[in-house]
Amino acid sequence: MSITITNERPDTPEAMQFNPELNKALNPDLYPTESKHGFNVEKLLRDGVAFFVTRHAGIPAGCGGIKLFGTDYGELKRMYVRPQFRGLGLGKLMIDTLARHAKENHVHILRLETGIYQTDAVHLYERYGFERRGPFGEYREDPLSIYYELALSANVT
Repeated sequence: MSITITNERPDTPEAMQFNPELNKALNPDLYPTESKHGFNVEKLLRDGVAFFVTRHAGIPAGCGGIKLFGTDYGELKRMYVRPQFRGLGLGKLMIDTLARHAKENHVHILRLETGIYQTDAVHLYERYGFERRGPFGEYREDPLSIYYELALSANVT
């Protein structure tokens, strides 16, 4: 099966399918409004987030984005893999793609925020080498959030 990851606008019909799925997967009942930090499509566009879509055998399987803060750091946004495609390594491939995009733009630090109940995501980020850190940027201390950082080495391709 072929896997492709392409840089696309988040407002294409295929890309927009992910937003309601991801919002549902984040289980809105577990997080109050002040603990929700996901970007909607309009904010992805407005903030210039580079957005990527993963396809497995031509079928949209996942997405992810990265917002660059100059060359200081890149923040991973809207990471999602549809349930039927989990376990295939697509999340790792997306992080590889986002890391490559960051390095191409002279950014060598990745950061992200995720919720404490997103255990699959937490395991993925920690296996990839992300380390826990405190809040960054506009984030504030939140017992329902976990913040991560990864310094990109020269061997990330």
